[in-house]
Amino acid sequence: MSVTVLLLQLIVILGTARACGWLLRHLGQPAVVGEMAAGLMLGPIVMGALFPQWHAQLFAPNALAGLQALATVGLVLFMFVVGLELRSHQGMRSLLKSAGAVGALSVAVPLALGVAVAPLLYPGLVPAGVGFWPFAGFMAAALSITAFPVMARILKDRGQTHTAFGQLAMGAAAVADVFAWILLAVVVAWAGSHQGLAGLVKTAGGVVAMLALLYWVVRPGFGWLLRRHAPDGDPSASVMALLMLGLLGTALFSEWVGLHSVFGAFLFGAILPRDERLLDSLVQRIEPMSIAVLMPLFFALAGLGTTADAFVSGSLVLGLLVVVVAAAGKIVGGAAGARLSGYGWRDSLATGSLMNARGLMELIVMKIGLDAGLIGPQLFTMLLVMALVTTAMTSPLLSLIHGRSTAASPQADATGECRP
Repeated sequence: MSVTVLLLQLIVILGTARACGWLLRHLGQPAVVGEMAAGLMLGPIVMGALFPQWHAQLFAPNALAGLQALATVGLVLFMFVVGLELRSHQGMRSLLKSAGAVGALSVAVPLALGVAVAPLLYPGLVPAGVGFWPFAGFMAAALSITAFPVMARILKDRGQTHTAFGQLAMGAAAVADVFAWILLAVVVAWAGSHQGLAGLVKTAGGVVAMLALLYWVVRPGFGWLLRRHAPDGDPSASVMALLMLGLLGTALFSEWVGLHSVFGAFLFGAILPRDERLLDSLVQRIEPMSIAVLMPLFFALAGLGTTADAFVSGSLVLGLLVVVVAAAGKIVGGAAGARLSGYGWRDSLATGSLMNARGLMELIVMKIGLDAGLIGPQLFTMLLVMALVTTAMTSPLLSLIHGRSTAASPQADATGECRP
C-alpha cells in the first residue's frame, strides 16, 4: 500500500468523523455517536452504494493494513485509559452496595435476554463451526456492556455528574463492565481454543499467569518507578516510554495467551497506582491523539465490516429484536437495581437510561466477536446499529425523565474530561 493511499484514507476518515461528530453534538448527542455513524457511512451501506468504484479503490482489502495497525494502537491506548479511570473512580467506593445492586441487575437481565434470543439468531447469522453456547455467551456479554466513558461525558455535558443518579450510574457501570469483560474473556478463551478442554485449560492457565505477573511483579515495579521518578504524578518522557512498553507488553501477552489485546491494555491501566494527578497527566497526553485521530479509524474499519444484508426483511426483524432486547434489558435491570436500593422512580429510571449507553465499548466487543469468528457481517451490522440507537437514546430519555440539562457541574469529572 502506498503512503498516498494511506494519507488519503486518513483525510477522508478524520474529515467525515469530525463533521458527523460536530453535527451530532449540535443535535444534543455526544460526539462519539456521530463518529460511530461516520464509520457506518464510510462502509458499503452508504459510501459503497453511492460511490462503488471510488470506495472499492480507496478501501480495497489489500490497502487496509496501515489503518488496522493504527486502529489497534488506538484501541490499546483507549482501553488503557479506561482501566485507569475505572480504578480511580471514587463514586463506586462510596456507593458500593447500591452500585453493586444496579451493576449486577444491569448485567443479569441483559445476560438472560441475550441467552434467550440466541436461539433465534443462531441458525442464520452465525458462521459455520461456531457452537451454540459460545455464541450465546457472546450475545450475553454484548448486551451486558455499558460505555462508562460515554456515560461520564453525557453527565458532564448535562451538568449532572454530581447528582445522586449520576454518581450511582457511574459506580454501577464500573461494576457492570467488570462482570461483562470477565464473561467476554471466558467466551473468547472458550471459542478460541480449538483443542477442547485441554486447550481451554491452557488458555486459563495463561490468564492466571498473566494476572499473577501483573499483580505481584508489574504492579509493585511500576508503583516504585512512579513514586521514585514521578512523585508529582507527571511522568517524564523516559517514564512515559517505560509505561508504553509495559502497556504494549501486557497487550501482547494477552494476545499470546488467547485473549484480545484490549484485555491486557485494560488490566495494565487497572493495576497502576490510584493517583488522580497521574490519571490527569496520562489522560491529557494520550486521549487527544487516541480519541481525535486513532479511534475514528477503528470506527471506519467497523463500518467497512458491515453489510446491507442486515436490512433485508427477515434480518431487519431480527435486528429490531436485538435493539429492543438490548434497550429493555439495560433500562429495566438498571432501574430495578436502583429502585431496590431505595431510590425514587425518577432517579431509578434515569439510572437505567444511563446504563443503556453503550457507545464505543460495544464496538470493541463486536470487533472482538468478529475477530474470534463468533459472529458474521450481518450480526455485526445489527450490533453496530444497536450501539448507535441505544447510545443516542440516553440524552433524550434523561431529558424526558429529569428535564433539560442543568448548569455545568462545579467540578469537572476527570473520567469524562476529554472523552467524546
